[in-house]
Amino acid sequence: MSKKTRNRARVASGTAADSAGTGSSVPNPRQPCPCGSGKRYKACHGAGDDVIVLRPFEGLAAECDIVAMREFVPSGYAPLTLSASGRELAGERPARLATVLPGAAAALVRPNGDALVGLQVQTRSGDIAADLGRALRWALTAAPGEALPVAGASLGDGPVRLQDLVVPDAPLDITLHTDFAWWLPDGGEPSAEAAAALEHANNVIMPTELVRSDGVRAAYWVDAGSKAHLRWVRPEPEDRLLAAMARLQAGDELDLGTGSRYVGSFRAHGLLVPVWDLDLEMHVKEWTAPAEAFAKRLTETLASLDEQPPTDRERRARDALAGRQVTLR
Repeated sequence: MSKKTRNRARVASGTAADSAGTGSSVPNPRQPCPCGSGKRYKACHGAGDDVIVLRPFEGLAAECDIVAMREFVPSGYAPLTLSASGRELAGERPARLATVLPGAAAALVRPNGDALVGLQVQTRSGDIAADLGRALRWALTAAPGEALPVAGASLGDGPVRLQDLVVPDAPLDITLHTDFAWWLPDGGEPSAEAAAALEHANNVIMPTELVRSDGVRAAYWVDAGSKAHLRWVRPEPEDRLLAAMARLQAGDELDLGTGSRYVGSFRAHGLLVPVWDLDLEMHVKEWTAPAEAFAKRLTETLASLDEQPPTDRERRARDALAGRQVTLR
C-alpha cells in the first residue's frame, strides 16, 4: 500500500467505527462520509489526505446536545461557557452556538458585539470541532457587524478546536425557537432579501421541543407532520448501548409505553441516536415520565451487562437492532 493510500484511510476517533457498524477504523467508501457532507466517503474525505475525526465533540459534557443541534434541531442557540483561552480572546464579548445563521454563515458578530457560531454548515476539514474552534476564534475577535462565510475569510494560523476555547464540563442551556425571528435581534424591519430568507427558513421548520428532566438529556420531540418522533442522542459507546437495548428488546421493554414504537437509530458524529415513533395526539410533556422510566431501565440494563452474558435471544435482537437504520426527514 502506498503512503498516499494509507493516508486516505486514516481516521481519528476514540471509538472508531465505520458507517456500516463493522468496527473497522476505515469508513466504507460507499457509505456517507462521516464528516456530514452527504457525499459518499470515496468522493469526499476518502479522496484526499485529510484525517476524519469520527467523534469530534468527545470530552465535552454537552457532546450529545451539540450533535443534536448540528443534525436535526432546526432553530435555536445556546450560550457558551468560555475557557481561560476563550475569555482571553473575547474579553467581555458573549458567545453562543447556533443551529443555523443568516446566509448559512459559519459565524457572525452582531452590531452589539455578540458572537455567534453556526453548527449546520458545510465542513472545511475532517474535524468538525476544529472547524468550529477556528470559527469561534474568529467570532471572538472580529469587528461588530461582520459575518464569516464558510469558504470565506482566513480563520487565522495555528490549530484550535472547540474544546480549547470552552469549559469542557459545562452543559448547554439550549433555547429552542419555533421560527428564525431571532436572526433580527433588534426587532427592526428586515430588508426584502432578509425577509425572503426568513420566510424560506421558517417554512421548512419541523416543530421541535426538548424532553428534559432528571436523568433525561438530549432527548428531542419532533413533529414530523403525520407522526411525532423522539430522537435521543446517547453518550454510551455504540456496542455497549446496542447490547443494552437488545436486552430490553428481548424483554419487550424497548418502547416508551402506550403510543410509542421503537423504529431504529442513526449514527451522528460517533454517537448512536435511537428514534421512536410517538402518538402525535399526545402532548410533548406527556412523554417526560415515560422517558424518565426508560432512562432508569437503560441505566440498570447497562450495569447488568458486566454481570450477565447475553442470551441467544438477546444476540438475535442485537443483530436486528444493528440493521435498523432510519433516515431523517
